[in-house]
Amino acid sequence: MTTPHWIFGDQLGPHFLTPAGKDGPDRGAPVVMIEARSVFRRRRYHRAKAHLVLSAMRHRAAELGGRVTYVRAETYREGLRRAVGGTSVTVCHPTSHAALRLVRSLPRVQVLPARGFLVSGEEFAGWAEGRGGRRLLQEDFYRWVRQEHDLLMEGGHPAGGRFNHDHANREPPPSGTRELDVPSPYVPREDDIDAGVRDDLDRWEREDGVRFVGRDGPRRFPATRREALSALRRFVDRRLASFGPYEDAMLTGDPVMSHSLLSSSLNLGLLHPAECVERAERAWRKGAVPVNSAEGFVRQVAGWREYVWQLYWHFGEDYRHGNALGHTEELPEYFTELDADAVTANCLATVLAQVRDTGWTHHIPRLMVLGSHALQRAWDPAAVTDWFHRCFVDGYDWVMVPNVVGMSQYADGGRMTTKPYTSGGAYIHRMSDLCDGCAYRPTDRTGPHACPYAAGYWAFLHRHRRLLSGNARMRRAVQGLDRLRDLDEVLRQELRRASEVP
Repeated sequence: MTTPHWIFGDQLGPHFLTPAGKDGPDRGAPVVMIEARSVFRRRRYHRAKAHLVLSAMRHRAAELGGRVTYVRAETYREGLRRAVGGTSVTVCHPTSHAALRLVRSLPRVQVLPARGFLVSGEEFAGWAEGRGGRRLLQEDFYRWVRQEHDLLMEGGHPAGGRFNHDHANREPPPSGTRELDVPSPYVPREDDIDAGVRDDLDRWEREDGVRFVGRDGPRRFPATRREALSALRRFVDRRLASFGPYEDAMLTGDPVMSHSLLSSSLNLGLLHPAECVERAERAWRKGAVPVNSAEGFVRQVAGWREYVWQLYWHFGEDYRHGNALGHTEELPEYFTELDADAVTANCLATVLAQVRDTGWTHHIPRLMVLGSHALQRAWDPAAVTDWFHRCFVDGYDWVMVPNVVGMSQYADGGRMTTKPYTSGGAYIHRMSDLCDGCAYRPTDRTGPHACPYAAGYWAFLHRHRRLLSGNARMRRAVQGLDRLRDLDEVLRQELRRASEVP
């Protein structure tokens, strides 16, 4: 008798149903899908994220037709009981510690190995053990993945003579332009399933006490395998060539720039990372894409995404509770409510509005505007992590715990990254047009036009001077405190402004 296979809402691609010996579901197995309302009661998600996830699940169920038993229930336990009763099921390794605990606590559930990644847990463990106690640096891991999977390699050597092309991928935006001159990204079309999801979300808010944040619609991200493949094809064929140089730049009028917008499709399981990086590599080998752009995208998918997934499991469940800097301040209402209109600082207001309206920004606004502000204001890293998880369409526990705890908030004390990622207003001014027309000046530390980032940066360094002075990458910045004649004034000002909207 064929054992039913249970798929979660982030396991929607065909690779989660393909048999692979004892490591996969039975060929042609019946499929179980459970839409658990409790997920949306526990957390106040972005409305666009709730819409995307439910739309993707319901579209997948429609594709599977009579093969799937689709249950809408209050909890996963209830849904599984209604779907299969006492029958055994298989499930691919879930993507969070909580979900793994759940499936392991249920009777007659066989957990199969994880899918949707290039590197298995066993392979990563072997690489980590081979480090001989040295730090598990992302750059070393990325080079290992490139070599193991023969990605952007030529005769055993990296394409273009180097593994890392960051030197060519840190250009500020072109002067005097509001948006890059590149073709627009793929935009999906909504259908009756999307309309049904929106009706249900309206009813939940009206009748069931479920609450969301942010705005919903029209849907901007793929909800089906076909849409995701179209988005991948359009990105590689028409946008990847210009991706590299400006991948760290920001423009007020162009939040997407040349970014792929594929993270939500990858994290829903609609795309496999192998097909993404292989398509990018083929474009480079055909001469359609420069090596720095291809390498920048491959680094995001085969380097950073794989690294974050592996560290989430390698560091264990207690990692999320890290707070090496002792930050405990509550997130203010303007941030939790995505109230961009309340914010004066143009960079922060612009990025908050992007999150409010779409549930997405690219990695530099996340890190150097949102995350840096939270770090400088000493907000509780667990609360910051939860905010990113809830408010981004591509946010999942495995994604946000390492990204926020480890990189953005330096709450692990340097286990993942070699320094805190924060800066003054000068970085934002150099890499964007977000300072144009702002009430604050990126060069002013004090006074009525004092930039919250310029002043906040020095207040942060002072607050953690003892810890950061021992960090080789931060030593020179910390020493700069001694050259600030207005440091006392900066600290008094920032203490006063700590509870104010910037």
